[in-house]
Amino acid sequence: MSKKPSVDQSSVEAVIAKKITLKRFLSWVLLIGGIIGTICAFVIMLEKLELMQNPSYSPPCDLNPIISCGSVMASDQAHAFGFPNPLIGLIAFPVLITLGVIGLTGTAIKRWMWWGVLAGSIFGLGFVHWLFYQSVYHINALCPYCMAVWAVTITIFWYTLLYNLQLSFDKLPPTGKRIATFMRRHHLDILVFWFLLIAALIIKHFWYYFGSSF
Repeated sequence: MSKKPSVDQSSVEAVIAKKITLKRFLSWVLLIGGIIGTICAFVIMLEKLELMQNPSYSPPCDLNPIISCGSVMASDQAHAFGFPNPLIGLIAFPVLITLGVIGLTGTAIKRWMWWGVLAGSIFGLGFVHWLFYQSVYHINALCPYCMAVWAVTITIFWYTLLYNLQLSFDKLPPTGKRIATFMRRHHLDILVFWFLLIAALIIKHFWYYFGSSF
C-alpha cells in the first residue's frame, strides 16, 4: 500500500501549486495589460503630437466638456517630467508584454526581476493616482485612454504584489501571512472595490454635469 503524503508535504505541494497558478495568471495580466497599455499610450502620443502641431485640433475622444482628451493633453500635467507622459508607457508596457510571454512559456524568471517589476509598478501606481487627482480636481476633464492606462496599471501592480508576497510567503511573520492570505483570497473583491471607489469619486465630482442627464 502506498503511503499517504504527510501534512507537511501536502502543504508544500499546495503552496507550489498556488505559485504556479498565480504566476501563470500574472503572466496573462502582464501580457494583456501590456498590450492595452501600449495601444493606449501610442494613441495618446499620436494625438498629443497632432495637438502640438495644431493647437486647434480636437481629438476624436473629445465627447463633451468632461470627457475631453484635448483638455488633458494640453495641460502641464501631460508632461510631468518634461516630456510627454505616454513615452513612459511606450517604454514600460512592451517590457511587461515580454515578461508576460516569457512567463507563459514556463521559462524561469529570476526573483530579482519580479521585485523590479513590483518596484516599477509601485511607481506607476503612484503616478496614475497623481494623474487621477490632477485630471479630476485640477484639469476637470477625463481622457478615456488615460483611464484605461490607470486601470491596467492598478491591475498589474495588484497581481505583481500578490505574486511577490507568495514568493516570500515562508519568510513573512504570522501577521504578514494572515494579511497575504486574506489579500489572495479576496483579490478580486479588493480590486473591484478599488475601481468602484475611483468611479465613485469621479461621479461625485462631476455630478453637476452627469446628474443633469437624469
